[in-house]
Amino acid sequence: MADRDKGPRKATSFDVARVAGVSRAAVSRAFTPDASVSPKTREKVYQAAKELGYRVNYLARSLTNKRSDLVGVVAAGLDNPFRTLQIEHLARMLLARNFRPILLPTSPEADTSTVIGQLLHYAVSGVIVTSDAPPTEICEQCAAEGVPIVLINKGNDIPFVDRIISDDRMAGHLAATHLIDSGARKPAVMAAPAISYTARRRSEAFIARCKQLGVEAQFLQVRINDYRSGYDAAAELAASGIDGLFCANDYMACGVIDRVMQGRGRDDTPPLSIIGHDDIPQASWTAYDLTTIRQPCDVQAEKTVDLLMSRIVEPDLTARVEFTPVTLIRRRTA
Repeated sequence: MADRDKGPRKATSFDVARVAGVSRAAVSRAFTPDASVSPKTREKVYQAAKELGYRVNYLARSLTNKRSDLVGVVAAGLDNPFRTLQIEHLARMLLARNFRPILLPTSPEADTSTVIGQLLHYAVSGVIVTSDAPPTEICEQCAAEGVPIVLINKGNDIPFVDRIISDDRMAGHLAATHLIDSGARKPAVMAAPAISYTARRRSEAFIARCKQLGVEAQFLQVRINDYRSGYDAAAELAASGIDGLFCANDYMACGVIDRVMQGRGRDDTPPLSIIGHDDIPQASWTAYDLTTIRQPCDVQAEKTVDLLMSRIVEPDLTARVEFTPVTLIRRRTA
């Protein structure tokens, strides 16, 4: 009776080896990506595992290998649809390369030591840190522990830490050129540069390009690059005379549009030209139809995982920086 209470015994790799008629080492190789094993043997092992209901215990394997197949993804600002899109692409790419993503949400106010501890206790094979997540302590301690790191859209230059950066300077250049070519004579950029490396670079490039074109641009500083900040700041736009606005991201631009379009029909054109950044799914919705700068999450994810895998193989490589292109997507708002 006691045995029945415990439930059926879980199949082990020894059971799989017996049923498949192979060695236990062959079972291990069959479930190890890129290991040397014949297709016939792999198929026999998979079939036996399916019959027995056997699944590899990756966490147990990591105790032997000193590293798990987990990759930590540190992210903040999860309310932003772009972050959701970014994490989805990263997760899919990691899974395609036989890694398993583990998400650690954080914020600028979070206790970074807690995040570091969680990552290192899981014996992760690597860490990906996205923009707006507090980076320095996480990166320096992980690097000291020999854990490979890749940063996305972050400015910190840390030895042995690789970076993927969207071409923010080109983004600011494209936005300024398009607004002025469309007739804007009192342009502005809205951003929270103090907490965002990307927002700072986009703003600087926008203002510099406007100056090159003989137009003085205003800078509208907000606390956070989010929907509420855009919505609240838009209350002052009508009185300012601004006729062209570049928002540091689409999420904030959507807040601006909702505020300036209050009392108007949704088919109306906003009273000023507006450009966002990221090309989140909502940007193409009829309610916004937002002209924006597309940042390719799929390309970023592929390059990020490529850098991570090469860093795992060669941890002493010189720190590398790779840029991803941006594209102007023209819609109704500008």
